[in-house]
Amino acid sequence: MAADFTPADLVRVARLARLDLTPEEQDLFARQLAEFLAYARQVQDVETRNVPPTSHPTGAACPVRDDLVRPSIERDAVLASAPEADAAAGLFKVPRVLG
Repeated sequence: MAADFTPADLVRVARLARLDLTPEEQDLFARQLAEFLAYARQVQDVETRNVPPTSHPTGAACPVRDDLVRPSIERDAVLASAPEADAAAGLFKVPRVLG
């Protein structure tokens, strides 16, 4: 992890995220990110060498139900209630997301 988070680092990250930040936002976010990274450094310094790896903090296993095949809603009924569905093709039509 970098020792210091600079305003230039923030400008670079904002550009990569396609964010147009005002100078006030740059000052605020640079300070907040620097504080966050300082806290992350503190967490990294916690001694964990003698702590066994765990998947659950309490040791309780996550209950998992059996995966059973069950009847579902008929495709024609679902397509009939969907706006702009193509029932002949068996597809839903949704707004275009990508150019």
